[in-house]
Amino acid sequence: MTAPSPTDSIAVFAPAATSVLGAKIAAALEISLSPHEEQEFTGREYKTRALHSVRDRSVYVVQSLFGDSRGSANDRLCQLLFFIGALKDAGAARVTACLPYLAYARQDRRSEARDPVTARYVAQLFESMGAARVLALEVHNRAAFDNAFRCNSVHLDAAALFVRHFAAQSAAHEFAVVSPDIGGVKRAKHFQRHLEEALGRPVNFALMDKQRSRGGVSGTLFAGDVAGRCVIVLDDLISSGTTAARAIGACRRAGAARVEFAATHASFAAEARRLFDQDPPDKVLVTDSVDLGESFGPYLRGPLAVLSIAPLFAEAIQRLENGGSLSELDGL
Repeated sequence: MTAPSPTDSIAVFAPAATSVLGAKIAAALEISLSPHEEQEFTGREYKTRALHSVRDRSVYVVQSLFGDSRGSANDRLCQLLFFIGALKDAGAARVTACLPYLAYARQDRRSEARDPVTARYVAQLFESMGAARVLALEVHNRAAFDNAFRCNSVHLDAAALFVRHFAAQSAAHEFAVVSPDIGGVKRAKHFQRHLEEALGRPVNFALMDKQRSRGGVSGTLFAGDVAGRCVIVLDDLISSGTTAARAIGACRRAGAARVEFAATHASFAAEARRLFDQDPPDKVLVTDSVDLGESFGPYLRGPLAVLSIAPLFAEAIQRLENGGSLSELDGL
């Protein structure tokens, strides 16, 4: 008699806002998304329920907590929390929230008097609804993320996806990695180290200074050698494109032969179109953690490219179910 696969005892759900990515994750696990029902009532109240039994099963719910024209981050957070509660009430053995994009992750400390520490409040909401685990991709501050949660928190890093992409171009380029600000140095150095291991040769490193004051961005310091190289500017997200444009311009003035901007989350604001329309980088590389929407879809025929995080989430789920090492995922 054949032993049951670990995937036989799991169920993966994805609310409509993240259904495309959820289906990719399920396909990578060689299962189908579990069916569910979503209803919206007068006053924009929501109900989400499973349509098949989840009793005694390990359940994963994929929901990217990023707001767009179809719903706010708060809408999606509440929908996910209430769905987790419903799944627990229906007898699920444990429920894991899979968060390709975690809302409020940047509000992790007080920068002014009486500021809310919203990242901690969000963590408490997941805990109060009975989430056994939270699986999140590329949060702004990993230490703050780990400290905020009392339930099991798992952080996934997109660095390996980007390393594989650039390593495939290794014959054509010598590389340099650039952090667009001081806060991103640890992330960029981590990526540089993995890229060097994949290439088997040194990769230069450079740093740009950035200061924020009253909503403005300033700072002109650029330190490092990028002349004649393919430069990879690495960040956790791209929103307005201001940081990207400043870093790209600085790299070109420093003699870069090619400039690519890699960011995990494509949380594009409307003004980010200027980055593509005025003086675009050679390539902007993002993941599908956030739906691009119609506004930025046309750029996929030009400087914009998307890598899928579905295999990364699927592998993490497999390892959680099999007792495998999650720390080794960085080296995939």
